[in-house]
Formats: sequence, structure tokens, C-alpha cells
Amino acid sequence: MDLVVRGGSVERVVPAGASGRSRGDGAVVERVDLGGRMVLPGLWDAHVHLTQWALVRRRLDLSCARSAAEAVALVRARLDADPPEPGTALVGFGFRDALWPDTPTAGLLDAVAGTVPVVLVSGDLHCAWLSTAGLRFVGVAEHPTGVLREAEWMPLSAVVDRVPDHLADAWVAEAAAAAAARGVVGVVDLEITDTLTAWRRRFAAGFDALRVRAGVWTPWLDDVLAAGLRTGDVLPGTGGLLEQGPFKVVTDGSLNTRTAYCHEPYPGLDGPEARGILTVPPDELVPLMGRAHAGGLRCAIHAIGDQANTLALDAFAATGARGSVEHAQLLHDADVPRFAALGVVASVQPEHALDDRDVADHHWAGRTGRAFPFAALTAAGARLTLGSDAPVAPLDPWRAAAAAVHRTGDGRPPWHPEQRIDAATALAASTDGRGLVPVAGAPADLVVVDADPLDAAVDLRTVPVAGTLLAGRWTHRAF
Repeated sequence: MDLVVRGGSVERVVPAGASGRSRGDGAVVERVDLGGRMVLPGLWDAHVHLTQWALVRRRLDLSCARSAAEAVALVRARLDADPPEPGTALVGFGFRDALWPDTPTAGLLDAVAGTVPVVLVSGDLHCAWLSTAGLRFVGVAEHPTGVLREAEWMPLSAVVDRVPDHLADAWVAEAAAAAAARGVVGVVDLEITDTLTAWRRRFAAGFDALRVRAGVWTPWLDDVLAAGLRTGDVLPGTGGLLEQGPFKVVTDGSLNTRTAYCHEPYPGLDGPEARGILTVPPDELVPLMGRAHAGGLRCAIHAIGDQANTLALDAFAATGARGSVEHAQLLHDADVPRFAALGVVASVQPEHALDDRDVADHHWAGRTGRAFPFAALTAAGARLTLGSDAPVAPLDPWRAAAAAVHRTGDGRPPWHPEQRIDAATALAASTDGRGLVPVAGAPADLVVVDADPLDAAVDLRTVPVAGTLLAGRWTHRAF
């Protein structure tokens, strides 16, 4: 086939050779021979924190630590090889302590770091482990353990993410270029900041590597509503690439911190938080969503535990809001068909199923048949969109699709293979609703690949991307 691109859109899709070599006005066109490669609509990541992802690409990687002692050894090695500049902190990312045999404490870090501030952020972003100097660095005078979880940590996370705008913007541009090299044409950025202001600045400075939907959080909701911005509105001066995104609310915690809000308690826990933490209860969530919906904003509601998902769906029903549940990791069986019935998108991150399978087997024992239930949601008619939650998982839609299709990534048997979806479904959930075939009239946001991703013999995680076009312009070309 020939794809004819004009004015940033796909003008025609015709049999090979039928497009001719001139436009209707006689102007000569550029002809690019793709050598028989496959072309698909460009890929989207429906849930990222792009500034944090750009920063994490430069931070100490703790994802391999299987104990507090191993994490401390990694910190010691980094301090010996590359200590932070005076007045700054050593920041690490990616530890998961839910199954560690030992307990992280500030004292363990103090023993190797002394007066150097150390701040280690968990792989799910919901907690941090700090040295005593690290606690002082983020403004905490003292703490019994040095491990801050949920509401203790989330308001402080911006302290370690704070870098000069010009550096942050340069690192974001590098991360965006890397994403384009994997076929990504757009992201939904749910960074916990005044995201719209940051992106206006970046586009004004010439950023043009991706389409961006900039989410808004409660502290900035009034500003967006006062400006009359609705989800999908294109911001002027951005070449049509920056849109107002959804309103984001986090209603519970995470599995690894045992704070995802569930119908049943976690093993070995008792007391008021034995079933997790509800960070935004219904009497707060419903009015918030109602205001956002009335102002034309879609809602993106973080819910991981099954009870949190029930309450999120209840809030969509009560308000008539449109939008998505972000994560939907554990669902009650009765809630699965409600996604389609309410028109709520299940915005899921399949790599989390691989990262969390062992933790889920322990902390959600007996419930994992309805954890990350991609097949059940698809069978019930729900719309899935795939994402990474970068930096929680790498910003690479091919990896997300592979995780959804195979439910394993380390050679072990698939985890609950009954919840796998096929490659066509997974990839269609990664193209922003544009399916798998470029069509006339659609934006010329395209990815050119060197292998057929629907061929079972092809490794989805490493599909070679030959080129990426955004509005008909190459953002990556390797042929």
C-alpha cells in the first residue's frame, strides 16, 4: 500500500503505485520507500509522570535490591564512586520492600552515608526511605523509622524532584526522544505539579517530539476551570500538540505499601488500616468529580484495591462524569461489567502485573484471579488503554503490550494466563483509539516497524522501530 500524507494527516491509503508522484496541484511530493515494512498508527502511553521519568533515568537504580542490606550496599557503592554535590541529596529509585526479609531504617543508611542526605523512592512512588540527613533535606525534623508512606511522603516528593527548569526541560526532551525511538507519538502526563504551565514553557522553547495531554490535580483545578479549559482543548502556540488533559485524583495507596484499599484485610494486619488507606473518601471525591465534570474535564481516578475501585465506579455513577479508572489492579467480580456500563475506561499498566505478582500472591492471597483482569474487562466490553506509569515501569508501549499478552517476563510460567489478551487487542489499546490500520483523515502519527508485531514468533518487547512520524514529520528515523 501507499500512504499519502499531506498537511499533517493521512490523505489517502491506496494500492502501491496508485498514489502517483504529484499532488493535485502539480507539486512534486517526497516519496519514501519503506521497503515493505509495516506501518501502524503511532503508539500512546496513557499514564506517565514524564518529569519524574526523566529524572529517574539519572538516579541510582534500586530495582534489583532484594533486601534492605542490598539496597544499602548499592548506596555505599554510589557514594564511593560518585558522591552528590554539596547541598544536594543522593536520590535512588525503584526499591520494593514488601517481601524484604529485613526492615529499612534511617539508621542503616546513616551508617554508610553519615551527613550526606539520602532519599530512596519506592518503585511505586508511594513511599520513600530516608537517612537522618535525608529527612532534614526534605524538611522532616525527625521520624521513628525513616520510611515515609503515602500522605507522609507524597507532599514532600517535589523536594527531590526540584531541579532548575532548564535542566528538567532538557532531560524531558531526551526522554521524549527516546520514547519517539520506540514509536511513541503521545502521552498523558499526570505529573504531580502545575503540569500545564511546565508544558507551555517547553513548547514555547521548541519542544515538538510528542503530543501531550497535561493532567490537572486538585491544587490547580480552580485555575483550569477559571480559564474555561476542557479536556481535549488544544493550547495555542503549541503547534496543536498540547492539550488539556484529565483531572487526576488518587483515592488509595498501592499494593507494595499495603495501602491499596481492599474489601478484605491484608494478611497479618489488623486495626483501622488493615484493609489499606482511603486517601479521598466518597464525600470528598464525588463533589470534586462533579465540579470537574461540570467544567468539561474528564476524570482520571487512581484506584488499586478492589474497594477503592468500587467506590471510584460509584462516584462515576453518582456524577455522570466521563473518564478512566487508573490502574484497576484488583476488582470485585461485580465491578468488572460496570466499566462498560458506565463508559469508564480501564487505564491499566500491564508491567505492574509482572512486577507485583509475587507481592500479590502474598498480600492478595486467594484473590489474584481477579488481579490485573485484562481479559475479563475486555470480555465485558470495557475499553482498555495501556500505559506504563513511568517511572514505575519504563516508558515503552511494546513492553506494556508484551506484559498484557504473555503475563510473564522472566521465564516463569504465565501468571494467571486466563487474564491474557491477544496482541491485536493489546496494541489497539496503545494507539489512542485509532486501531491497528492507518486510515484517511487521521493524523499522520505513524510508527514504522521492521517486524510484524502480530506474528507470534516476534518478541513484542523488542519490536524494532524503523521510524516514527508525528503529524507527518519524522521524530525518529533509522533507515
